[in-house]
Amino acid sequence: MIERCQKLGVQLRPHMKTHKTLECADIMTGGSQRCIVVSTLAEACFYADHGYDDILYAYSIPFDKVERCAALSERLDLFQILLDHPDALEQLRKRPLKDGRQWHVWLKLDCGNGRAGVLHSEPGALKLAEAIAKTEGVELTGVYAHCGNTYYCTGVEQIQAVAQETTKLTLQFMEKLRAGGITCKSSIGSTPSCSHPVKDMAQLSEVHPGNYVFYDVQQSMIGSCCMEDVAVRVLTRVIGHCPHRNQLLIDCGWAGISLDGAGKLPTGYAVIEGHPNLKLLSMTQEHGRVEPISGQLDYSKYPLGSLLTLIPYHSCATAVMHPVYHVHSKGRLVGKWTPTRGW
Repeated sequence: MIERCQKLGVQLRPHMKTHKTLECADIMTGGSQRCIVVSTLAEACFYADHGYDDILYAYSIPFDKVERCAALSERLDLFQILLDHPDALEQLRKRPLKDGRQWHVWLKLDCGNGRAGVLHSEPGALKLAEAIAKTEGVELTGVYAHCGNTYYCTGVEQIQAVAQETTKLTLQFMEKLRAGGITCKSSIGSTPSCSHPVKDMAQLSEVHPGNYVFYDVQQSMIGSCCMEDVAVRVLTRVIGHCPHRNQLLIDCGWAGISLDGAGKLPTGYAVIEGHPNLKLLSMTQEHGRVEPISGQLDYSKYPLGSLLTLIPYHSCATAVMHPVYHVHSKGRLVGKWTPTRGW
């Protein structure tokens, strides 16, 4: 991803939300410890405490967390926040930063994703950007759009169509700002769009993908990657034989892999590596039911206590379930990475 963005000529601002570890952050930033995105203040504090700076808290600012954002803004060289409503701007105006520092604010723009952000076509979007730029003690640092609608794509052509549309709408909005005398950065991002970028993305300032550090089954289905690129697994043990149901019981429930992906895979909630005929049919909190897609189970192949390897549908949802990652190479454990948790 670093090489791809260098070739494109845009700044990579990798998102930490998938892994939330120092080790992956070091890999994603090329060791610079600069220019990252986080989704929680727990992440922001975690990285700030370990020497990271130029941190963007990419979550439309929650009013109950203004003081914590102020503390980080007064502590770091560059702590940045998002907002998408005039009331949020008013909260910042009421809380000026110490020592003449400015709030560094990105306007969250909705370019078709349909989650947070002010809609790009609404007159209020331009008015809010202008208000940010004019407010004392506040700087309009950039315009930020998430093209999460790429997650509904299948194949490179569809991914690039969404990336093109998001890029076009963002750049058109930047033109409107320039016409009003306002210049700032522009950023779009999602793992599918940044895995297969379009040429016009070179006109942006930054991109902010995150899931690509692990990838997952969902990304392989979208077309972002191949299954061989997926770098995360959940190991689970066979803890029960249920011949009357033609099922195995495993010690991985939704608390170990999440319920994300329900009904979207022929193999159930995950892909069971090396066993294409097995399906993770259902889960309770700590149990999973596995059955064959066709035929009868040969229980001699799955003795009690034996291990199965699950490739998760959504690595972000799975990773957040675990307090440690066991890092391995060629069958040998080489370390443990401990993520930050909470909000």
